Amino acid sequence: MDFTPTPEQAAARELAAEIFGDLSTPERLAAGGSGPDAELWKALCAAGLPGAAEETGLLGLVLMLEEQGRTTAQVPFAATCVYGLLAIGAYGSEEQRTRLLPTLRSGDAVATGAFPARRGGIRAEEAADGAGRLTGVVPVVPWLRAATHVLVPDGATQRLWLVRTDDAGARRDPVETTAPWSAGRLTLDGALAERLGRYGSAEHLSHRAAYTDIRALARTAFAGLQAGVAAGSLARAVAHTTTREQFGRPLSTNQGVLLRAADAYMDVEAIRLTAYEAAWRRDAGLDAAPHALTAAWWASEAGTRVVHTGQHLHGGIGADVDHPVHRHFLWGRQLAAYLGSGAEALEELGELLTGERPPPATLPPLSPQLSPQSPQLPRTEESP
Repeated sequence: MDFTPTPEQAAARELAAEIFGDLSTPERLAAGGSGPDAELWKALCAAGLPGAAEETGLLGLVLMLEEQGRTTAQVPFAATCVYGLLAIGAYGSEEQRTRLLPTLRSGDAVATGAFPARRGGIRAEEAADGAGRLTGVVPVVPWLRAATHVLVPDGATQRLWLVRTDDAGARRDPVETTAPWSAGRLTLDGALAERLGRYGSAEHLSHRAAYTDIRALARTAFAGLQAGVAAGSLARAVAHTTTREQFGRPLSTNQGVLLRAADAYMDVEAIRLTAYEAAWRRDAGLDAAPHALTAAWWASEAGTRVVHTGQHLHGGIGADVDHPVHRHFLWGRQLAAYLGSGAEALEELGELLTGERPPPATLPPLSPQLSPQSPQLPRTEESP
């Protein structure tokens, strides 16, 4: 396998790094509160980066999210791409794609997802025409307060529904989490919803397979975001320990500091590698279900270690909530729990490998440019 980015993927990553680096500064983050950075989001959409996720595939999105994580930029980039552009692009009907994708690319619409599904959480009553009424509560949905649409799985069947957040039956209550993601509590009381149907036929793939795939997409994408968060935390720790002196020499010359930083570096590389592999395999049309779970486990377990190390190596100032490294700590902790803890990912992975969970179905390509036959992404044998 070859994780070398295509020219399009590399260009998208470089442009993302430039925009995030220029606009997501510690000063702007400190002044922005918990809401999204409207100016930054406008710049990203004007540059075409959300839409680039459709053209560069999941690996391209992971590369861009890694750059966002380095700066902990407050924009609903991952949520809109995964639960909006990629989910609707892969599983939406022709009418849904025509109506919704342009507004998601332009930033006029923002999507998020009420994932994962919890049994008894959301109940759906479906009419003969495919419309539905949803009732139930999802305690925490990231970027809900900024979203115009939310992708909601039925807790019993895992069928996927799109709900407009301004519907009379939908209520959003603010919820403050460790990371400032404009999260909210979603309460649905007979809210009108449209079923997510692929190419006009909701039965082309089972709704459970679609839900499982989108959850794997989200795990891979947020693992890429965690790789950036962890790398940014480590970079700040390295910069601090090489300039801060104690007893007449830099902190970085102490063996204990070097060992902690080296362990953190290996963890960052493991998060990055597993996220890249899961994304590459999904783009190439290969089975990526166990690889997405592996990436999620590393993002949860190793990500927590790295952001703790980054804060610890800053000494007392690392505990200052106004210090930039503290944002990496909060994001890392939030990402470690989102979509399931490391223990949950490990349990699911064990069930998948032992055959207790059914094997994944054949999944649709996320982009015609990145189909299994595409020469841009060389396929490899299944064996290592």
